[in-house]
Amino acid sequence: MRPVLLRRSLPCLAFAVLWVAAMPRAQAVPAFDEVRRDFHPSDVRVLDRDGELLQRVRTDAAVRRGQWIALADVSPALRSAMLLSEDKRFYEHSGVDWRAVSASAWGNLWNTRTRGASTITMQLAGLLDEDLRQGAGGRSLSQKLGQTVDAQRLERSWRKDQILEAYLNTVPFRGEVVGIDALSRTLFGKAPSGLDMREAALAAALVRAPNARPAQVAQRACEVLRTMEATQASKADCDAMDMFASAALQRRVFDPSEGIAPHLGRRVAKSANGAESVRTTLRAPLQRFALGSLQRHLRELRGREVQDGALVVLDNATGEVLAWVGSSGPLSQAAEVDGVLAQRQPGSTLKPFLYAEAIAERRLTAASLLDDSSAQISTASGLYIPQNYDRQFKGHVSVRTALASSINVPAVRTLVMVSPEAFARQLRAAGVSLRESGDYYGYSLALGSAEVTLLSLTNGYRTLANGGRFSPTRDVVQAQPGTGPAVQVIDAGAAFIVGDILSDPNARALTFGLDSVLGTRFWTAVKTGTSKDMRDNWAIGWSQRYTVGVWVGNASGAPMRDVSGTSGAAPVWAEVMGFLHRREPSRAPSPPPGLVQARVTFGAGADNGPLEAARSEWFLPGTEQSLFAVEPAMGGGVAARITAPADGTILALDPDIPPERQRVRFEATGRAVRWRMDGKPFARENSVQWLPWPGRHVVQLTDAQGTVLDEIRLEVRGAGVRAGNAVNPGMARRQ
Repeated sequence: MRPVLLRRSLPCLAFAVLWVAAMPRAQAVPAFDEVRRDFHPSDVRVLDRDGELLQRVRTDAAVRRGQWIALADVSPALRSAMLLSEDKRFYEHSGVDWRAVSASAWGNLWNTRTRGASTITMQLAGLLDEDLRQGAGGRSLSQKLGQTVDAQRLERSWRKDQILEAYLNTVPFRGEVVGIDALSRTLFGKAPSGLDMREAALAAALVRAPNARPAQVAQRACEVLRTMEATQASKADCDAMDMFASAALQRRVFDPSEGIAPHLGRRVAKSANGAESVRTTLRAPLQRFALGSLQRHLRELRGREVQDGALVVLDNATGEVLAWVGSSGPLSQAAEVDGVLAQRQPGSTLKPFLYAEAIAERRLTAASLLDDSSAQISTASGLYIPQNYDRQFKGHVSVRTALASSINVPAVRTLVMVSPEAFARQLRAAGVSLRESGDYYGYSLALGSAEVTLLSLTNGYRTLANGGRFSPTRDVVQAQPGTGPAVQVIDAGAAFIVGDILSDPNARALTFGLDSVLGTRFWTAVKTGTSKDMRDNWAIGWSQRYTVGVWVGNASGAPMRDVSGTSGAAPVWAEVMGFLHRREPSRAPSPPPGLVQARVTFGAGADNGPLEAARSEWFLPGTEQSLFAVEPAMGGGVAARITAPADGTILALDPDIPPERQRVRFEATGRAVRWRMDGKPFARENSVQWLPWPGRHVVQLTDAQGTVLDEIRLEVRGAGVRAGNAVNPGMARRQ
């Protein structure tokens, strides 16, 4: 009965096809250029400023599409395999292969499990129109008829090469893979232009059965290959195809993201807005060198418990990002973390902004003397006792020496003058964003207790390089170049003086020596920094044209071991600077108008020699002077004063520690000094220890005649020792 019913239904179906073909569909067939324009790869190509590929970043998780491939760039073997497998008379029919229709049953024509008489044009019509796309249960009769009509309309408005090109770029192959470029790169690791006959046969077989088992795909591919060769394939050939298909279908060589700028790639891909590519401001040769330099240096530090790093290079004039290395890549256990944007403690790299503010406020000059000695600074939460990196004190040093040699205690004393909140405002103005207020960080802000990003800090140094003028950075090439007018946020004279200090190898010699990696054969200004417990190490500096920032550490926050400012980030900084200026000079900037240069000398120190060598120094107008000396005490020498503890100190005795083991150290400067506790003499040395006793006390420093030279008040809280043990409780011990 079924053949009879089928014969009776054929005229009806034929009539229906002719009737639908005669009726215009409501939705117009899109033009080829429109389909090409609306095609979007699942990846965004991130390019450098000259169009060189830096990174591919996948942005569409639903499907995997490569680039649109022109028909001329598809291998002849693939075109031949596809036509032999799907549409032998492609160049002969006008959308519907009526010979194939007449030679096969109507049921096969609309069978969703095989192509049958479904031409490439008909398949393309079903791919272009969402209303005609095949569902889980196959296409309905109306969809099949509409597919037939649209195929004929495509043939009337498109050329054959356009139809084949669009089909190869939009046909699903296997799983999420759509289009010949994605298939070629995923399964074969090559471009579509390089596919050979065996690979082409396998690709054609996947169109017919995209999700079939490897053995079924191999069988179909063998049939296609036999047709292509026009000879009988041997069993051995099919066995080889079976192994080849099994291996290819398991391969995934088309990585979701690949290149040399993954972190910046992900950042700019978000703003692609459907574009296939984004052109950045980076320089590909510089990016490769910077990445290689960072990875090479971290390998040399292997064994010192450091595995991560980041680097950024900025153009001083435009703010363009020229290199962006977010991590050490395969050396890191957290390679996805972008170290350029991660919040880390900057250590001493904030000091240039602090001294610039103090100079701008005319509180200090580059030649002003600061006391590098033990300090105990009273705060709302207790005593703050800053320490130098080497745990040594240098005595009185100039601002130039204190900044260039990165001495901590003078920086804290400077922040006491400026105030943490004023310093925080200045940092924000320079683009160095802080999460909290200056008062939240307190005086530790001078030593980098806040958390900042490498990008913002490097741009802050670029602000110093530009004479105190701030402008934002940019990493994407814009139609109209430029970042807008720069804003003067730091006094131009103060910025110049700070840059002059950071470029002075003699000024940094106290800490780094004269033969330091920070010294370059061309003009540069640079500062290093190390955060608490060696968790972060920085080197940031600028030349005439570029500003380079480098961070090394661990993304996990784990401390490094034996990594200093000159062994951590500084060698990478120096290498990148050398690469930038291998053929390009860097000259020292000219001083801004009004700045004064004058000869200065320094008074005698404890050894009766000058505190520092005489030199020529820069001053803001009205702040210049010729002699800088420490105020002498009576009878000559260094002025006598109490340096620790600070006035107003409150001490609390710990009941769990034996009282005789709880002692307070008193420190003083000057010669032949004497201590008095509550009016009674108790010691004659500059450094003494005192057994604390509950109550309020007045501590005085006097000379031999009893004249009071300095005085502080302190309070001790908590229970003292029993009276029976209190034999001379105020007795001091020598250190």
